[in-house]
Amino acid sequence: MDKLKMQTSSKTKANIETIAALFPNCFTEAKNDNGETVKVVDFDLLKRELSDTVVEGADERYQLTWADKQNSVLIANSPISKT
Repeated sequence: MDKLKMQTSSKTKANIETIAALFPNCFTEAKNDNGETVKVVDFDLLKRELSDTVVEGADERYQLTWADKQNSVLIANSPISKT
């Protein structure tokens, strides 16, 4: 009998696969913490692909920010094993 996989799928991996299918030239290779070669998104190139003008730096725009926001996005996209 096969055991059920009791964990959600990785939203980050699914998003990366979707971007790779749409913009394959926006990917490059890099070494991860274990020394393995992995595919990573070249965000500067992706920005250029998606827009004629890019909002960067100190340009004014409305944003919702808080301390440790980047880490909370990573946690929200990570797989969970709770029901």
